Amino acid sequence: MREKDFGIWQEYSWARTWDLVMDAAHGLLALGIGVGDRVSIQAEDRPEWVILDLATVAVRGITVGFYPTNPAAEVKYLLTDCGSTIHLAEDQEQVDRVLEIDPAAVPNLSRVIYCEPRGVHSYPDDRLMDWEDFLAGGRQHRAENPDAVVGRMAEARPDDVMTLVYTSGTTGPPKGAMLTNANTEFSITRIMGENGLRGKRVPTADDLVVTYLPLCHVAERIFSTWHMVSCGLSLNFAESIETVTVNLREVQPTLFFAVPRIWEKLHATVLIKGSDSSPFKRLWLRFSLYLATLIGREKVANGGFHTTKSRLLNLIGYPLVFRALQERLGLRRCWHAGSGAAPIAPEVLEFFTGIGVPVYELYGMTENSAVATGNFPGRMRSGTVGEPYPDIGFRLDDETGEIQTKHPGVFAGYWNRPEQTARTFTEDGWLMTGDVGEWVGGSHVRIIDRIKDIIITAGGKNISPSEIENSLKTSLYVKEAMVIGDRRRFLSALIGIELDTVGDWALRRNIPYTTYRDLAEKPEVLELIQGVVNETNEKFARVESIRGFRMIPKELDHEDGELTATQKIKRSSMEEAFNELIEEMYA
Repeated sequence: MREKDFGIWQEYSWARTWDLVMDAAHGLLALGIGVGDRVSIQAEDRPEWVILDLATVAVRGITVGFYPTNPAAEVKYLLTDCGSTIHLAEDQEQVDRVLEIDPAAVPNLSRVIYCEPRGVHSYPDDRLMDWEDFLAGGRQHRAENPDAVVGRMAEARPDDVMTLVYTSGTTGPPKGAMLTNANTEFSITRIMGENGLRGKRVPTADDLVVTYLPLCHVAERIFSTWHMVSCGLSLNFAESIETVTVNLREVQPTLFFAVPRIWEKLHATVLIKGSDSSPFKRLWLRFSLYLATLIGREKVANGGFHTTKSRLLNLIGYPLVFRALQERLGLRRCWHAGSGAAPIAPEVLEFFTGIGVPVYELYGMTENSAVATGNFPGRMRSGTVGEPYPDIGFRLDDETGEIQTKHPGVFAGYWNRPEQTARTFTEDGWLMTGDVGEWVGGSHVRIIDRIKDIIITAGGKNISPSEIENSLKTSLYVKEAMVIGDRRRFLSALIGIELDTVGDWALRRNIPYTTYRDLAEKPEVLELIQGVVNETNEKFARVESIRGFRMIPKELDHEDGELTATQKIKRSSMEEAFNELIEEMYA
């Protein structure tokens, strides 16, 4: 592993990492952790996260990850729901969230370990323990009981619950999905595949990953920790989500996974930087983007492989532009890139494929250990999430079109929620994902929307809002979009601007502004967004057109309840918070 400390990348060898995992595992035993006890973690991605996670699994405990952004109320709910015994809080801010909770409400919580001592060491709470003191206690226990952890590991069972991964909570309180050792093993073998991620090779110790998405999310856990322990690749912890682009350039990872929002931001960075350059460079960039689009379309249409035409065009573009562009983006050495959690815009996919960074869309969810579908080399199909993994149960419900899966990676159920677990399965034992899909070409799957989000207009027309929303968000100027229209006469939308790009656009036109709201309400910006809406309407049928929109007057925030921890819009919260704007459009 590698992390940046005072501007310098510090390395953890395998020997050092294993030694720390063993110390932490003995530390847990010294604190009385038993089989099945929960150890919770609320921290940004850092070595201590991975070390404590692996140590917990080693002593047959259950790791419970919290999002770093979970506010105090959610921390209380999660600690209470999972019954955590030991909690790792990164710094003073996250320690404070725990100490706000009445100890009587979390009676199982015996220790709160912290990584950053600044501001915490003087707190009087007896439950607090410094990370270094925790490891010191583990070393002492290890000296006195050298075989204790090894013995606990030897007793591990395939059906041991390894981790609780809490759902994002778009429709209610988050639920803890129980993933077992067997689930994890199946996920690793299927996603890696017998022939590797791209049908060419399996990642090795020479491969590098930049770890930046929350480790409590199943996607980052798979791509980082589970890949590390199964293949030996190196994790490079980004300093923060804001510095990912800088850290990418420094590390130049060989494997990279991102949600569409990150790919869109990287794409927008290229366009913004290009618009800041000289007239000649702007002209050169336009030519390069046109060339990348042509190559991308050719390759995507050919399943991801070069055609004769795209190869010839690449001979022009690569030495002149694409190599330098890959270097600036931090993806010059990337031989496999993935995108998941939401649909990616075709334009963005074509751009990255065109410059030589093939991005493969995939689909899965926490409850099936992320094993469902993926695009593979030579069989890539734009606009789809690929084809089902070989030898798994995969079907679309005949009546609703819901995607359903059945395989050894399907979770053991929701923590302490047997009734909700039962409602998640069909009578014949298939997991109901809640996503509506359709077959494309008989082999690939396109996601239409979540069943619960499909809009039925007053005229009885079924409409997928996410398709329209994703089309709006392909614009550099739109960050958030929520389509409204259930039981209404027509569709409308709440739209949030991308502050950086719209701010840059406004400054170039000498449009002064002070705050986010001030900028969003400028007549020129309203006209700009109307243009985006008009372009989107051209892509859809008349009944799916957006007839009116209002600007969201603030940046959406997890702590205000408008977004989930994974940055998905909470529709019910949004409708409640911005009810006046919505009713205004239908007045």
